[in-house]
Amino acid sequence: MFGRDEIRAILCARGGYGANYLLREIGLDTVRSHPKIFAGYSDPTCLLTYFADAANLVTFHAPMAAKDWAHEGGVDLASWQAGLSGAGPYDVPLNAEVEGLIDGEAEGILYGGCLSILVALLGTPYEIKTAGTMLFLEDIAAKPFQVDRMLMQLKLAGLFDNVRGIVFGEMLDCVQSANQEYTLQQVIARIVGDLGVPVAYGVRSGHVSKENITLPFGVNARLKVQGGEVQLRILEPAVTI
Repeated sequence: MFGRDEIRAILCARGGYGANYLLREIGLDTVRSHPKIFAGYSDPTCLLTYFADAANLVTFHAPMAAKDWAHEGGVDLASWQAGLSGAGPYDVPLNAEVEGLIDGEAEGILYGGCLSILVALLGTPYEIKTAGTMLFLEDIAAKPFQVDRMLMQLKLAGLFDNVRGIVFGEMLDCVQSANQEYTLQQVIARIVGDLGVPVAYGVRSGHVSKENITLPFGVNARLKVQGGEVQLRILEPAVTI
């Protein structure tokens, strides 16, 4: 698909599992010489980060064909059009549920994806490169203690040492068991609250309940968190028209 000139964009159909089987088979020379839009989330997270790291390709954490595009209200059209039309700078149209966890303001390369997939890449040749990034993390149906474990693994591996900021997704169905009074936000703040970087929570991109927001990975972005208010601004175009 990358090598065929008549194809201008590659939109993943859905997640599931198996995208990591492709990592050793993909010809990066073809990807580098035929750059084009590549969009998806969930299991294809490993392809988003690999193409960004190894081929210097801007990729898109974005709605998928058989999931979000398949039903009404599944896609945030404003962010899709802004990201894929070459707009910039622009503010990501954040959903009302977004909240600030740690105040601050910083700039970095937007990057990341599904937390469990990113953690699964640790110790492999495809391990994520987080230095200088505005790190986006999201997942689905992971209990807070599981999110705690994955975040601590990233922290112990040194992958939070040089991040500029952290943005969490909606974290759909990531709820604790009954009679556990702590929240996922408290778990997150306890682990990353000492990093000295701004942290936001609730951006509806990836595994979401509705209106999936498109985030371009590999471009500069600015995160501002102040008193619970959050602004995420894309500072440069993601594609060349």
